Amino acid sequence: MKALILVGGYGTRLRPLTFSKPKPLVDFANKPMILHQIEAMAKIGVKEIVLAVNYQPEVMVDAMKKVQEDYGVKITFSIEDEPLGTAGPLGLARDILGHDDSPFFVLNSDVICEFPFQKLLEFHLAHGKEGTLMTTGVKDPSKYGVILLVDGTTQIDKFVEKPKEFVGDQINAGIYIFNPSMLKRIKDGPMSIEKDVFPKMARDGQLHATPLEGFWADVGQPKDFLTGTGLYLESLRKKTPQLLASGSHISGNVLIDETAKIGNLCKIGPNVVIGPGVIVGDGVRLANAVIMRGAHCKDFCWIKDSIVGWHSSVGKWARCDNVTVLGEDVHIKDEIFTNGATVLPHKSVKENIMEAQVVM
Repeated sequence: MKALILVGGYGTRLRPLTFSKPKPLVDFANKPMILHQIEAMAKIGVKEIVLAVNYQPEVMVDAMKKVQEDYGVKITFSIEDEPLGTAGPLGLARDILGHDDSPFFVLNSDVICEFPFQKLLEFHLAHGKEGTLMTTGVKDPSKYGVILLVDGTTQIDKFVEKPKEFVGDQINAGIYIFNPSMLKRIKDGPMSIEKDVFPKMARDGQLHATPLEGFWADVGQPKDFLTGTGLYLESLRKKTPQLLASGSHISGNVLIDETAKIGNLCKIGPNVVIGPGVIVGDGVRLANAVIMRGAHCKDFCWIKDSIVGWHSSVGKWARCDNVTVLGEDVHIKDEIFTNGATVLPHKSVKENIMEAQVVM
């Protein structure tokens, strides 16, 4: 089986982390985001994966060499000379995706969930039409395109973009499976799969939907990255609780790499991920936070609702709050308060930041 992952471009919404790495290589729960997807696909027998990229392809190529060996998959890069949207990359890779009659998966690289690819495949083969997309329920559907089904069926009737009145709560989850015959609908050049392809497939009765079970998160920006981390950790608690940390200093769901060092009198959790080689000093308080590889949280600092990037440090008695995001190699001096700060890589912060701002 085959798959295509829409990696895309600059990852601007997840800056400053994506100044150092392409978005799919940013660590989510202590491993690159894209590895969650590749692992799940390899488990059900996907052998060939196309990565559609238009930014830092050489970095991705180097990173994927070991992944191919570890997971027994062939990874091909489809490099866009110009941004091709969400459908154009399928056309660019049509020789691979359409080289036989087997269906292929397509997914957005920002999506994190439990990736029920086997159930999706079985559902798709059962209805026998050109395409299937997974849906997820949301509390405020007015922000999205809502999917409506033909009464009593799984066939998609139409899409209602940002409805002002409630018509349903199921939206596109960004995970699809298609028969190769749908590739004839893709023209060369930029295209949107949501606007240019799906409505026509629905009109022709060739598109079905199935609800995604479990959690779903688009982790393409810092606030959602933190929310998605909490959802992922809760999923771990339900399925593999032995992976989570325990102890009198732990509150709620916490994932700690075995190489991290934790000081005395700390209070960690809920919803915290601590990466490899991290040093957490004495009396540190962490909640709803991600601390990435090689970072140092010094004695008695407070980090809440924030992301500390690779090899960064937060000083003694310092505080990061309100979706503060520190890029790689950022250093917050002792006793400094950062409130909603976005700090670009290789910077030092020596004064309090009381309102949300970008430190360049």
